[in-house]
Amino acid sequence: MAINLIATLSLAAVAGVAAVTKSQVNARKDTAEQDYPPEGQFIDVGGRKVHAVVRGEGPDVILLHGAGGNTREFTFDFMDRLTDRYRVIIFDRPGLGYTDRTSDTYDGVFNTTAESPAEQAEMLQAAAATLGAHKPIVLGHSFGGSVALAWGLNHPDAIAGVVNLAAPSHPWPGNLGPFYTVNASLWGCAVLPPMISAYASAQQIETSIAGVFAPQPVPDGYIDHIGAPLTIRPTNLRTNARQVTTLRPHIVDMAGRYASEFTRPLEILHGDLDATVPLDIHSIPLNQAVSHANLTVLDGVGHMPHHAHPDLVEAAIDRIATQAGLR
Repeated sequence: MAINLIATLSLAAVAGVAAVTKSQVNARKDTAEQDYPPEGQFIDVGGRKVHAVVRGEGPDVILLHGAGGNTREFTFDFMDRLTDRYRVIIFDRPGLGYTDRTSDTYDGVFNTTAESPAEQAEMLQAAAATLGAHKPIVLGHSFGGSVALAWGLNHPDAIAGVVNLAAPSHPWPGNLGPFYTVNASLWGCAVLPPMISAYASAQQIETSIAGVFAPQPVPDGYIDHIGAPLTIRPTNLRTNARQVTTLRPHIVDMAGRYASEFTRPLEILHGDLDATVPLDIHSIPLNQAVSHANLTVLDGVGHMPHHAHPDLVEAAIDRIATQAGLR
């Protein structure tokens, strides 16, 4: 009898915590979406919506954010550096920000699969074509750079060139650590994202962002602009964890194709102190594989080159524009 009573009370306690967590998640999600609404327009791609911010006039430049991010990564300040001479398009990548997943296949709490870089490039290339951007320069940061590389490999006639910022391009040793492994697992993805979404503190979020920028400081105003609460919505956390943990096999396939199939202009910028995506594992081998690539190593820079040296990133875009005869 006592055991049954303890079991009943325990289940009731778990249910109570779950109910409180769900309420907190919904409240924080609603507040995040009210405080950080879509910045741009929605484009229909086969019944799926793609969120795009479009500003400026001139040759087309597409900017793709990294893991877990959204358009605000580039609307913070980098976009405005380009709009005097380019039409700049920023996409939320599939399943992140306000863009839909590429397919119902990837929906569901207990689904551990995710869109490959190639699938993401396919969806975003279609969105770009709808906007009339038929041969853009595509810049990708971190995971967004992997998507940009897939775009160049699979749609070479629909791209002017790639600017690759600190992106995974080659297989890496070991695993990605417990945060990604647990959040992407069958049961972890059901339990942990709602807990993080409901109870992560502002200080924890700021510490996490500071770790990505290190050794550079987080720019003033960045955290307020970026919409960090959007990135910890449960669906966003699950999508990001699954995309990251399923990335490696796609990178293995892509790495075998660069030398013979990557024909478009390629600019690579990477910090030598990047602890998130190490220079020696990714951009150095990429530069060696693509004979016409141009690698710029940024001394003393971590994982955010477009914040640490935006002028050098601008210059890389301009070089590709010149090579492609866009200016």
